[in-house]
Formats: sequence, structure tokens, C-alpha cells
Amino acid sequence: MKQARNIPFVKAHACGNDFLVMAESDAHGEHAAIARHSCARHTGIGADGVEFLHRRADNTYFLRLFNSDGSEAELSGNGTRCVAAWLAETEGVTQADFGTQGGERSCRVVRQDAGAWWIESRMGVPRVMPRTIHVDGLPGNISGAMVNVGNPHFVLFSESEDFSFRGRKWQDVGAMLSTHPLFRFGTNVEFVRVLAADQIEFRIFERGCGPTTSSGTGTCASSAAAIRLMGVSRSLTALAEGGLQTVHWPSDEEELTLTGPAEIICRGEVAFG
Repeated sequence: MKQARNIPFVKAHACGNDFLVMAESDAHGEHAAIARHSCARHTGIGADGVEFLHRRADNTYFLRLFNSDGSEAELSGNGTRCVAAWLAETEGVTQADFGTQGGERSCRVVRQDAGAWWIESRMGVPRVMPRTIHVDGLPGNISGAMVNVGNPHFVLFSESEDFSFRGRKWQDVGAMLSTHPLFRFGTNVEFVRVLAADQIEFRIFERGCGPTTSSGTGTCASSAAAIRLMGVSRSLTALAEGGLQTVHWPSDEEELTLTGPAEIICRGEVAFG
């Protein structure tokens, strides 16, 4: 019989999008199983995903992100920010570079306010590709945009206050789109409303975990699509259920920056095995 072992963790959230941070050295190749076990809301700690942190010899870091269902994703903007907040709180690190499966990202602490660390993240150059697709079970075609910000997104625009789309709940439509055959490895889905020239509101269906209160890369993808396709300001605020984040994208060829809060919730050990 396999003996259980205790794995140290830190839990943090960014606008309600919650993550566990664990050392890569504690995974022993069992990343997916650890994520499924630890992220379970009723039988585990509960989280949207696990960030496994590896410290590189050059004083930078590498992150592997596993969703709550055990699938591996390229990166998470909010998850990376949670790790940056933990490093700031425990080690005084105010500038950190992270390697991810979706490319290099950097985070800089802007300020600490009421227990939250406000962090500016450099999120790469978004690629926005308008696309019309058909979804079985929905009438007509759906016009939106495929957006790559290191991981895949499909962004569509809604005029309904509840974000419903063609008479269906956004959560249901998000589930249908997330596994659409067009997206070989699945996709994250955002439903966006333009509120003003410099403000959007959106909802997120995340690949690998379902509806979430926020998403860093989802904020970037939604904002980039709104800038390119709806003519909103290149500096804007993006409102999700978990709160506001700010985005600045100087031009199509330049890197987008994302600023928002992250807060440490707790730390401890989880029994696994």
C-alpha cells in the first residue's frame, strides 16, 4: 500500500481566481494527480489550478500550470501573479521573471494595499484573428475572435446584461465552444460587453475548470479583441465577477501589460498518496 506524503502549499487568489503554489521538486511526476486531488472543492483544499514552481540557477523561475481537472495549460496570468505575490510577501522579491509553457513573463510589484499585492505583468504580444464558426445546437454562425496570449482564447461579444447568447446561458455556450472541434487542444472562452470607450465587462469559461471569477489571460484576450474589433481605448479597465484589472496595449506590435491584485490566503500541507 502506497504511503501518503504531505506536500507543502500556499493558496492565493487574484480577483477570486484561486491557485495553489507548490514546489516542482515535490511533484515527483504526479502533477496531474496532485492537481485533481488538491483542487477538489469538497474533498481537497479547493482551487482552480496548481502552479508548480521551479527555481532556476539564474535566479529566475519556471512555472507549470495544471488545471483542477488535471490537464496542463500553457500559463495563467492570474496564477503567475499569485506566485509573484507569494515571492514578494515571503522573500521580498519585487521583480520576477517566469518561464512558462506559453513563453516568458515578468511581474513587477506596484504597491501593497489592504493585504493585496498589486502587480504589473508583461503579457507578451496578443494575436487577434477574427473567426466565424458554427456550433451544433446553436442557430446560425458565431462571429468572434481567436486570440492567442500564450494560451488559446475565443472571444465573442454580447449585448445581454446577463451575458446570455442566443437564448442560452453563457456557461452552457462556453462549455460548447471550449471543446469545439476547431480547437484541437480546447480553448478558453470569454463573453464581452463594451460598457464605455475605456471599459469592458466579461465572463469566463476556462478550459480545464469551467466558469471562473477572473482570468488574467482572459482579461488580456478580451481587451485585445475589444481594442482591435470594437475600437475601445488601448488603456482600459476590464471588469470580471471577481473585480477590476487594468490593461495597456500601446500598439498591435508591442507587449500588453496587465495590472491587478493578488492576495495570499493560507499555507499548509496537503496529504497525497
